[in-house]
Amino acid sequence: MPFAKLGLSSPLVQAITELGYKTPTPIQTQAIPVILSGKDLIATAQTGTGKTGAFVLPILERFNKVRTLRGKRIRALILVPTRELAVQVEASVALYSKHLNLSSMAVYGGVGSEPQKERLIEGVDILVATPGRLLDLAHQRALHFDELEVLVFDEADRMMDMGFIGDINKIIELLPETRQNLLFSATMTHDVRTLACDFSDNKMSDLATEISISPNIKAATNIKQWLITVDKDTKSALLSHLINEQKWDQALIFIEKKHGAAKLVDQLAKRGIKADSIHGDRSQAMREKILAEFKSGELKYLVATGVAARGLDIGELSRVVNYDLPFKPEEYIHRIGRTGRAGASGEAISFVAMGDFKNLCAIERRLTHIIERKEIAGFPVRKVVPVSILNYVRKSNR
Repeated sequence: MPFAKLGLSSPLVQAITELGYKTPTPIQTQAIPVILSGKDLIATAQTGTGKTGAFVLPILERFNKVRTLRGKRIRALILVPTRELAVQVEASVALYSKHLNLSSMAVYGGVGSEPQKERLIEGVDILVATPGRLLDLAHQRALHFDELEVLVFDEADRMMDMGFIGDINKIIELLPETRQNLLFSATMTHDVRTLACDFSDNKMSDLATEISISPNIKAATNIKQWLITVDKDTKSALLSHLINEQKWDQALIFIEKKHGAAKLVDQLAKRGIKADSIHGDRSQAMREKILAEFKSGELKYLVATGVAARGLDIGELSRVVNYDLPFKPEEYIHRIGRTGRAGASGEAISFVAMGDFKNLCAIERRLTHIIERKEIAGFPVRKVVPVSILNYVRKSNR
């Protein structure tokens, strides 16, 4: 089905075609008509399925009419959990709207607020924002919400995981009651469902259209997954060995804690391997610089905390490493989904210590298969990780 049959006008179809998109993805096919109709929507779709276009394109179509935008006003608000995702989503808005007379911008913390406030003076059609910076700007009366027509929550489950519920509730209190509500989430957790129910006074979950793409989130089949059992105190040495011996061209390396990220970068440097890290404590300017170097290939090895698990679009990234195995199976799938994009092949390697056994079983149960294990010569394991139990069910939801 071509995009035009979904109700999109020529300027939008032209922009999409110029970007190389020929047919809509399943989430776009289902979501675009619903949003164009003005209905509320709850959508479950994993990252990489085209969900950004699923809500941006119909919003642009609806706004593609002559209308004077008053100063400090916005027509659509897209809330996202991270600075990186804010930049990425706004970039997509700009690309899709290149043939329209509509404005967009992203606001987020880690940079000065004055340029953002100055830009808002004229008003903006579509604003992409992280919750904290949006509240700061609202409290400074840099923008008003009385003309808001559409509210979007993108990566709702990630926002819940990052503890944004308090800020979200404050934001909702500032918004007009009459608006279109759109919620997109990779997983429909209890917290996300609760947010959907509280989304509006008339209980969004009872009235909204619900769609789900891949409700049981799965890893892409073009990603080769394998793991290495390892003792915690030999992880950095093993990583260095793999980089050198297997001549890795590039790797995105996930680690759980930000202080661990800096430590790992130092350990790699001592072995002659140049790497850098991004995490919540680094300035936005520094994060953008490091990401630009990684995307260009100037930086080959990037160590990142979970803040980078979603929203990063690095193109032909060949390899992801779980230096620390994540607790949630969904997080594992989102992480390895940074490679193997757009049909390309990818590789996902996980380091698994004895203490990760329960997490490994939960991940493999979600995958419905055992991850291949490999042994690396010179790295014997003192604390042996047991054979995986595919039907293992974790008792605690901690």
